[in-house]
Amino acid sequence: MAILIDENSKVLIQGITGKEGARCLKFMQDYGTKVVCGVTPGKGGQEVEGVPVYNSIKEALADFPDINVSVVFVPPRFGKGAMLEAIENKIPLINVITENIPILDTAYAIKRAKDEGVTIIGPTSIGIISPGKSKIGAIGGNTNKAYVPGNIGIISKSGGMSNETAYIFKNAGMGQSTVVGIGGDVVNGFSFKDALEMFENDPETHAVAIFGEIGGTYEEEAAEFIKNGGFTKPVAAFISGKFASNLPNVTLGHAGAIVEGNRGTRESKVKALEEAGVMIAEVHHELVDLIKSKL
Repeated sequence: MAILIDENSKVLIQGITGKEGARCLKFMQDYGTKVVCGVTPGKGGQEVEGVPVYNSIKEALADFPDINVSVVFVPPRFGKGAMLEAIENKIPLINVITENIPILDTAYAIKRAKDEGVTIIGPTSIGIISPGKSKIGAIGGNTNKAYVPGNIGIISKSGGMSNETAYIFKNAGMGQSTVVGIGGDVVNGFSFKDALEMFENDPETHAVAIFGEIGGTYEEEAAEFIKNGGFTKPVAAFISGKFASNLPNVTLGHAGAIVEGNRGTRESKVKALEEAGVMIAEVHHELVDLIKSKL
């Protein structure tokens, strides 16, 4: 099954005529993802890599009514409008790759999405891949080096470390069911808890690896969810930022890496996760051995 995307996903790209949208379209096509069309206002009637371009999602849906995923590559100032257009047209999954969207714009769109039953992943997401089935966004690069079908779910705030985490499991002979880059902004549409809830209900996923970072409370929320019995499969986590407490007032990581008092510190995250029974890797590659010990 995997989660979020599979071989049946029908994908629309918002911002398909832009540099990043067009570049990632080719990566997605090469992987076999079914990108059926794109939207760029004012560019309707064009084609990019053989994919038709429309002026609006409404126009695109008239020709492709089975679209169920939108990937957003628009400039930051158009991010809110792009998300709202996808929400209003009932696209069930929106993966926002765009960075630097204003926080209030994102918060408004996420609230609207929740009201309409739409899932937003991102902003600043690297993308999603269900190996052997489909990939969206910029995730993977040369996907064959890191991604193979298997039973490990991976959730990461960091785009680059999504790839690195998949790579260490692949080198150990362990493939992935789905890898989700949730993004590292202060306000995100999709959390570790949300992903764990989906992985719990996915029979293809036997265990989950989490790459977390200082800042925010997503790891603590995931710990509470696990502690309350919401996730019952083996889970291991690596939380970066071990040395952050030694460098006060130094900016580290993504926009979401904001620490207030004891909230959002690596120590608070590790403590909460350990109390929930999560295995903690002190170095990144230990994730593999910890997961292996439970399978």
